[in-house]
Amino acid sequence: MNFYKNRLSLLIYGLGFFLITVAVGFKNVSSGGPAKNERPEERFGWKLGTQAFTFNRFTFFEAVAKTASCKLDYIEAYPGQEIGGGIEGKMDYHMDPAKREQILQLLKKNHVKMAAFGVTGADSEAEWIKIFEFAKAMGIETITAEPNEKDMQLISDLCDKYKINVAIHNHAKPSRYWNPDILLNAVKGKSKRLGMCADLGHWVHSGLDPLECIKKAEGRVLHLHLKDLNGTDENAHDVHWGTGATNIDAVIKELKRQKFKGIISAEYEYNWDNNTDDVAKSVAYFRQSVQKP
Repeated sequence: MNFYKNRLSLLIYGLGFFLITVAVGFKNVSSGGPAKNERPEERFGWKLGTQAFTFNRFTFFEAVAKTASCKLDYIEAYPGQEIGGGIEGKMDYHMDPAKREQILQLLKKNHVKMAAFGVTGADSEAEWIKIFEFAKAMGIETITAEPNEKDMQLISDLCDKYKINVAIHNHAKPSRYWNPDILLNAVKGKSKRLGMCADLGHWVHSGLDPLECIKKAEGRVLHLHLKDLNGTDENAHDVHWGTGATNIDAVIKELKRQKFKGIISAEYEYNWDNNTDDVAKSVAYFRQSVQKP
């Protein structure tokens, strides 16, 4: 008799565990959270999202919706984009606390986090402090910027004070930081929170090899603007990741080797009015590639 009671208890226990598991899984899906294994990059400490400039023909909250539709949970806002979502004005670090809170609540509702902001910058200590205060209030992890070299020590100190990264972005030649050697020299001896926002497309347009640039910058790569281009010259344009000449697979492998941890922003600068599907296909490729040994 005890044997059957024990078997019955085990069956009831097992059924209860199964029902709890199903309920938890349903809760995750219904709440908008990602299902298990949908974000394979997260096990490497990578936060894959979009740079809102990809959707610069639209408002920020239209960009947020497009980001979520690509199965991405993070966005990098840029200065000057119309906010939208019933909120007046443009994205700007000068906005008042009430508007910041409105944006945060709407982001939460859309299950997307503003993880980064830029490309931005300032000409005075007071303005840099305002940028950092904005980032702190919004929960931003990384500020992307192209600062003056004279401000590097100030920015380094603010990075450590606020525990927020500043990733220096490279526009194409002849911009200030087009060559990684210039950037690496500028941050030498500074906080480890001060490093590089590696824009692969601009390196290609400058005649540089993105993979070699990332290798050279090991230890200072804090953020990426990931792109794949259809050629290796200044006229090349964005294509779906994995179909171009940028060797996305090798870049991903190198990031693994470097034990990179940070934000990777998809920045698709082509087919501007209808590029959501381009981003989604690129993201799908990225997630296949990241699972390769």
